[in-house]
Amino acid sequence: MGIEARLDELYAIGGGPGANRPHPSPAEDDAHRLATGWLEEAGLAVEADRHGNLLGRSPRAADVWVGSHLDTVPRGGRFDGALGVVAAVAAVGEVGAGSVVVFRGEEVGCVGSRALVTGGGSLPRAFLELHVEQGPRLADRGVPVGVVTGIVGYARGELVVQGRAGHAGTTPMAGREDALVAAAREILGIRDAALAVEDGVATVGIVEVEPGGANVIPSRVRLSLDVRAPDAERLDRLIAAIGFEPTYRVEPVRFSCEAQAALRDEVSACGVAIVELPSGAGHDAGILAAAGVDSAMLFVRSLNGGISHSPDELSSEEDVELGVEVLTGALRRLTSP
Repeated sequence: MGIEARLDELYAIGGGPGANRPHPSPAEDDAHRLATGWLEEAGLAVEADRHGNLLGRSPRAADVWVGSHLDTVPRGGRFDGALGVVAAVAAVGEVGAGSVVVFRGEEVGCVGSRALVTGGGSLPRAFLELHVEQGPRLADRGVPVGVVTGIVGYARGELVVQGRAGHAGTTPMAGREDALVAAAREILGIRDAALAVEDGVATVGIVEVEPGGANVIPSRVRLSLDVRAPDAERLDRLIAAIGFEPTYRVEPVRFSCEAQAALRDEVSACGVAIVELPSGAGHDAGILAAAGVDSAMLFVRSLNGGISHSPDELSSEEDVELGVEVLTGALRRLTSP
């Protein structure tokens, strides 16, 4: 069975428009059962660890892992996570070496890979992950695949803006202390701070307005913050420019060892220009890299403006085929005697 057919099988699990395999759910379990059958068909020794992660080991160089995840956000896309698993099955089957890994719960904080790392499980010597870019940079540059330099760091927290409540009809505009108006200025300042830091991004995803009456001037506004940058220096600079105290922070991770070199060499061998870019989203590869595993990622170009976490997520068959070819070649390089 080919890559596209297997992607279709996974996409059909969960029903409804889009991919619906949240963690934990019966749909995610069904996807793991489907993948188990593929691993058995490939002649791999299949096991699930106590965290629910699925592993299919070949007889040779089983300490080199290739894989991704099968859980999705609600109404997610056809490729996110699923492509990495289907490609891993194809690569390990073609090379006859390495192991396929399917992690649990990546979309809710890399649950499976974090549990493996913190729970004292046996870690691989190297790990490769193929993933759609989930952004427009490769498409903007006209290239089909990109080698990932690392995973950005991110910080989360909030800003609170105070004002004074008043009657919407009887309080003159000139005398108002409207917290929402002040919060709007803060949001524009957050945008400008991110634009001033190369490859930095900042998002206000939640705005809570008090007291919340249609005829009451807002007295208090809470803004959620998600701030990201490729390295610690830029992340620190962005946090300082915005002026908030993070309540949660994850440090950036860089890929720079043998696994990344194998991907670069294979991209070059395929006659494709080597383009490097950071990942603005978290991935299981980042968790393993932070734990000391030689990890690397290859992005496949996303189309439709780079949209992801949506049924409109799209990558071409040609780009997917090339991505699988590069992944397979890199696995062969890492497992050769």
